[in-house]
Amino acid sequence: MVKIQNKIGVIVDSFGVGIREGLKKAKDVGADGVQIWAVRGEMDPVNLTPAARRELNDIIDSLGLEISALCGDLGGHGFQDKEANPEKLEKSKRILELAKDLGTRIVTTHIGIVPEDEHNPVYEEMLRACSELGRFAESMDAYFAIETGPETASHLKSFLDQLGTKGVAVNFDPANMVMVTGDDPVQGVYTLKDYIVHTHVKDGIRFREVDPRAVYGAVGYEPMDHDHIKQMVANGEIFKEVPLGEGNVDFDAYFAALNEIGYTGYLTIEREAGDRPEEDIRKAVEFIQRYR
Repeated sequence: MVKIQNKIGVIVDSFGVGIREGLKKAKDVGADGVQIWAVRGEMDPVNLTPAARRELNDIIDSLGLEISALCGDLGGHGFQDKEANPEKLEKSKRILELAKDLGTRIVTTHIGIVPEDEHNPVYEEMLRACSELGRFAESMDAYFAIETGPETASHLKSFLDQLGTKGVAVNFDPANMVMVTGDDPVQGVYTLKDYIVHTHVKDGIRFREVDPRAVYGAVGYEPMDHDHIKQMVANGEIFKEVPLGEGNVDFDAYFAALNEIGYTGYLTIEREAGDRPEEDIRKAVEFIQRYR
């Protein structure tokens, strides 16, 4: 079995009990750090005064934790919509400033599905928006990290290579690749090795092929059976997230690949399904610790 040295993170929101209680649970299950959603509610940057940011830092420090990343996913179709992008870009920048105040350089996000056609106006708008984000992040010695899954690793790399900045990087999620595109996450690690700054540890099973646009949505895409597909996704008929070790992610090979490319960042547990999140997260921590 491959041996790893990476720190273990937990997405606080996966516990479903609020930030402060979630931080305590993260410590209790044995995590080294946490990832926190910072889009709305008490974690919205506009709602966190300098004093509130210091207080949150003190709470995290008192628990012996650190923040692996903030999640800045603004929903919708990511940065596909030219009309919505000015507001989204400004909010993303404020989230990155919050991240720096809280001691992390990474904000993870979904940018929307990158179209196959580079001449598609949506592709061009995404390229423009992400270039702006990348330059801003680079000026702060930080990263906006795109979560893998909506497109293949090779296509995502092609898009990233065109940005001209390393300020937009990758949050590698192996389960999304297994469940949606059917892409090989192990090969994906090697393909995206120059961009990976954060990872999720999640497992899943794919039951049938599906157009990623039917899962994530896309500007200008609305299949006739959209509601039917959404229901199939909700029912777990197309793919299913499962506890670590019960799905199709080959974690021996995945962790070995991360080792081989020299990745030393966080392995952050995400649990978006199931009705026993704390139990599943605790078992996930134990699963990863077996590799230490």
